[in-house]
Amino acid sequence: MKVLLVGEYSNVHATLAEGLRSLGHEVTVVSNGDFWKNYPRDIDVARKPGKWGGICLMAKLYGLLPKLRGYDIVQLINPMFFELKAERLFWFYNYLRRHNKKVFLGGFGMDWYWVYTCTYKKLLRYSDFNIGEELRTDNEAIKYQQEWLGTTKERLNRHIAEDCDGIITGLYEYDVCYRFHFPKKTTYIPFPIRQQNGVTVNSDTSDRIRAFIGINRERSAYKGTDIMLQAALDISHNYPERFELIKAESVPFAQYQKMMDEADILLDQLYSYTPSMNSLLAMSKGIICIGGGESESYDILGETELRPVINVQPNYESVYQEIEKLILHPERIPDLKRQSLEYVCRHHDFKRVAQQYIDTWSKK
Repeated sequence: MKVLLVGEYSNVHATLAEGLRSLGHEVTVVSNGDFWKNYPRDIDVARKPGKWGGICLMAKLYGLLPKLRGYDIVQLINPMFFELKAERLFWFYNYLRRHNKKVFLGGFGMDWYWVYTCTYKKLLRYSDFNIGEELRTDNEAIKYQQEWLGTTKERLNRHIAEDCDGIITGLYEYDVCYRFHFPKKTTYIPFPIRQQNGVTVNSDTSDRIRAFIGINRERSAYKGTDIMLQAALDISHNYPERFELIKAESVPFAQYQKMMDEADILLDQLYSYTPSMNSLLAMSKGIICIGGGESESYDILGETELRPVINVQPNYESVYQEIEKLILHPERIPDLKRQSLEYVCRHHDFKRVAQQYIDTWSKK
């Protein structure tokens, strides 16, 4: 197959491209590298600041049009697949639709179906927008509601979702939202991870547990990083000889990985049901994830044995208690690390996931 992957979220398309190429397919990734994370891509479409940056990007995209046609498959990471206003993306979507065989939409992150369904339907016990029946009121949640509900972004998302050949979701919670609207059109495929060779787990337990947390100040409250960070800081104060916290704040992906490599545990995604790309990357290194690991995330994979993620409820007390339990019972660490490696190998191997994509694209 000849495949065009447009846009990037947390290394999903770059890793998927590796898997597809290893299976003999021709792949082109067009993206901005997911902003400061700077993930690999074949064609860079990062936007420079300001109105002039938008004009330059438009000009570049028009020049790229001959390279964006003639593919068997086009997959968009999100309805906002280029750094342009939504009203400008209708034309680019229609061009991709007209000049390629099949177009798929990724349900991988922030979009109208996620915002709307969590805000009004509340199909999840908790999410980025609700805790039970109560709506969250942090600035980020309100900002996204204002951006997506009743706007051109909503019209764009609904147009693409209704028109495209299929929708592929990467987390249980995104699948719930898209499947509610498009039960026949939606397919869940786990995120792809390229696992490092030779990663092993030492059965010896250290007296000092090292925890890693990535901080994006703009989304700290929205993703629950503020709560997880405070719990970790309090643990550091109460168990100074047994706990060390490593913090990374908006650093490039290569540096981020090096900092993560020093950790035993990762604190990530307080409001998620499912381990994200960041969590899965850590787990592929034998690092234990404390975050989203609800039973539904295992059920959707058909996983009945492994339970590597230390699941927390979306509050400070749950995070603090789970970190403390691990400190007081470090004998659990080797088994959780082994399970983490096995979980990623079993469900998220980039070649296996790439084949799932090929199978899905072929059927639609």
